[in-house]
Formats: sequence, C-alpha cells, structure tokens
Amino acid sequence: MDHITFETERLFLRPVLEKDASVVLQILNTPKFRKFVGDRQVRTELEAASYISTKMLPQLKKLGFGNYAVIRKQDGVLLGTCGLHNREGLEGVDIGFAFLPQYEGQGYAYESAVRLKQAALEDFGIKQILGITSKVNFASQKLLEKLGLKFERMITLPHDEEEILLYRFSAEEE
Repeated sequence: MDHITFETERLFLRPVLEKDASVVLQILNTPKFRKFVGDRQVRTELEAASYISTKMLPQLKKLGFGNYAVIRKQDGVLLGTCGLHNREGLEGVDIGFAFLPQYEGQGYAYESAVRLKQAALEDFGIKQILGITSKVNFASQKLLEKLGLKFERMITLPHDEEEILLYRFSAEEE
C-alpha cells in the first residue's frame, strides 16, 4: 500500500498500520482518550490490530488519507496519531489527534496537525476542515483554535448522547 507520507522539522507522519497495534492499544486506553473520545472496547494487541484494519485502513484505501502515526525523527519513537477523518454525522473532514501522555505538551500534536491541515488543503483538495471535541477537553479546544478553526456550534454525533463542540476552518474564508 503506497500512500503519501509527510514530514515536519521533528516528525515523520505515515499511515497507521497493523504493526502499530501496541501503541494504538495504549492510546485507546489512556484515561484522557477514554474520557474525552470514548471507550473503544479495545483491550488486546490483537483487538487493536483488528481496529486498525477495520476502522482506520478502509478510509485510507478509499479516500487516500486517514490516520497517521506520528514518529519522532531523532529516535523513531511512535508518539501518537494525527488524522483526517471522514466521520459519520459530519459534513466535512475532521482533524483529530491522540498522543501517549508522556509526549503531550511538547508541541507534537500542533506540529503534526499543522502539516496535515496543509496536506488536506494542498494534497487532498479538502476545502473545509472540521474539529470536534468534548466540552471539557480544553487542551483540544485550544489546539483547534491555534490551528485556525473557529467554534461553530454544539452538535451530537449519530449513536452518541453527549453534545460536543464543532469547530470549522474554511479555505474560502481565508
């Protein structure tokens, strides 16, 4: 599978693959992910590999973009993920990020999200980028605003009860 990869000053971004299951398992089960994004009921490395192949890779194959492993150049460590998601219930592509706790607060989410936002606009022809986050995830709200997304309204996604914040960036308005 040959897909575009991206690079920043400190990071490589390449599609998340089944071989990343151990890190994806850790991310999906961090207290912050479970609190702010939800419990994906993934408890083993095998379930994480299955989650990658059934929930992440189909969109990549269909649309050419998806969830990216964020890898630190200096030592090859997988820090987290950053992705462009075509999500049910949203009219547009959502930018999202999730990092292991020990790599938070070091600018990696911002650096990778800036590069993916650029890729969305330049490489994938996406004109609007959305961001969704929980009402209490202030770090995510701050990051979406730093990326140039503006709060639009409260929404509820299909199969979910919780109201969440919807942010939007439109290339036409820039």
